Amino acid sequence: MAELILGGARSGKSRLAERLAGESGLAVTYIATSQPLDGEMSARVASHRARRPDHWGLVEEPIELARVLREHAAPGTCLLVDCLTLWLTNLLMLEDEARLVAERDALLACIGELPGRVLLVSNETGLGVVPLGELTRRYVDEAGWLHQALAERCTRVTFTVAGLPMLLKGEPL
Repeated sequence: MAELILGGARSGKSRLAERLAGESGLAVTYIATSQPLDGEMSARVASHRARRPDHWGLVEEPIELARVLREHAAPGTCLLVDCLTLWLTNLLMLEDEARLVAERDALLACIGELPGRVLLVSNETGLGVVPLGELTRRYVDEAGWLHQALAERCTRVTFTVAGLPMLLKGEPL
């Protein structure tokens, strides 16, 4: 079962996903897509690591998300992906349109077929003003299209605001 958890920055979406993973009773593997390229991002990564239980597995993969999901998904497991918009940013920064399309399509193709539970965390970027600059506008567009396609395929979609989950699709939490 795949679930999409959306929200703005610091909305509580990662904490919600971590809580759901911990309460699942399943073996949890955290799939981190970030690349801590500066001090601020390194501090964010450290904060996330400190919150997670030591017994959770960890896979760091900034690009090949579908491959990692296929390798680690299994009955009795919960995969927590944090976060899709960082993954999308990593792909956009490659400046390789074919790779972006291939990785996105691979994710969309596998998401409904994975055994176990999959929690996908992503930033909802389409609620604000239209950003200046071609790359940032493309990022917002790509994230919006990705979220729409994943929402069609996921069993549950939750939007998080101020730490409060709002169910958009599926069974209540």
